[in-house]
Amino acid sequence: MSHSPRIIVIGAGAAGMMAAAAAAGSGGDVTVLEKSSKTGVKILMSGGTRCNLTQDTDSRGITKAFGHAARWLQPSVGKWSPTDSIEHFRTLGVPTKREETGKIFPQSNRAIDVRDALHRDMIEAGARLELASAVQGIRPGADGQWIVTVQSSAGQHELTADRVIVTAGGRSWPGCGTTGDAYGWLSELGHTIVRPRPALVPLVGGTESTRALSGLTLEDVVAEVHKAPSQSSKRPLVQRRSSWLFTHFGFSGPAAMDVSGTITAAPAFADTRLQLDLVPELSESQLRELLSQRSGKEGRQNVTSIISRWLPSRLASEVAIACGAKTASGEKTVAEFSAASGNRLVEHLKRWQLPVHDTRGFAKAEVTAGGVTLADVDPRSMRSRRVEGLFIAGEVLDVDGWIGGYNFQAAFSTGRAAGLAAADSQ
Repeated sequence: MSHSPRIIVIGAGAAGMMAAAAAAGSGGDVTVLEKSSKTGVKILMSGGTRCNLTQDTDSRGITKAFGHAARWLQPSVGKWSPTDSIEHFRTLGVPTKREETGKIFPQSNRAIDVRDALHRDMIEAGARLELASAVQGIRPGADGQWIVTVQSSAGQHELTADRVIVTAGGRSWPGCGTTGDAYGWLSELGHTIVRPRPALVPLVGGTESTRALSGLTLEDVVAEVHKAPSQSSKRPLVQRRSSWLFTHFGFSGPAAMDVSGTITAAPAFADTRLQLDLVPELSESQLRELLSQRSGKEGRQNVTSIISRWLPSRLASEVAIACGAKTASGEKTVAEFSAASGNRLVEHLKRWQLPVHDTRGFAKAEVTAGGVTLADVDPRSMRSRRVEGLFIAGEVLDVDGWIGGYNFQAAFSTGRAAGLAAADSQ
């Protein structure tokens, strides 16, 4: 193929715009099809409209956030790291800043600046953009060509291309237009689709007493998910240390959302068990030592007041009631607290089990877990291993990482790799 390869990019989100800019900048004749009336709708909504675009770490720090996909992502993220993303946005006129958590945001705190920079970059590279153009299907044509069926205000029509890059996203935030359209096309072309499910999603569950704590944030907890009904001493399926939010429906905040994808991966919610370490800075032996001081000043202290050293008063009171330190007849001191009750308290503080029976679904999920199985895609080029001339990048793949800019970084890295490889006319 001696002419510039004609490339169609399906989806103008983070991965799609990065792919289009890379492909057009490398000599590709690029057309971008976006079914919404504007580009980067999810970018505009992300990070509370501030857009947490990456994380202050290295390539391996990014990939370790993706569990089973960590090794697969290494080639693309290794070639386009967080440092590259930060420098790229700086050259596009969007300086960034680092927050205490390591999250990278635009200095302006405006997601629209990130979206506009990516949009402008692909247009200036030479890509053509067709908005309100919903792809209905893709199929191989004659002589290695691809035929893409498009529905727009002008009606249904077909476009042809030498290569197609699918960056149509998953099913999270369907109001943005990401409704899982590509799974059907890609399945028909022979790709295996791992069951799509919500991830980075608030959890529905808890008890009447935990829901009464709605609005309470714990800045530092360790959340673990175990196989049920395994013992707590067994290795967790996932463990995350971050902040936690009690809500009127269950749980949210980074720690809850980071472990949500592991919970939704199970066949049923009853197959996993969620537990919290409310005092990760204290060991069990330190707790038991405090509770063993039954004489003098320490022994005369209320157990509730000791718990309040570590937990907000509302939660400390609930914990005290749960372990029998606070009853209708009054407060118990450490000296009055039985060994069995002390064991219950330690268990509650270090391994508090919380029931989960649902999530808020795709409508509230920040990303989609599942998607095109990674075995079907070359990790260096994003080429399909099933069909020649097809490239797949971004959230439509079976990749989902922690909250904190990791997923945008994966979208930038895989999108760029796809764009460069698609434009290679060899």
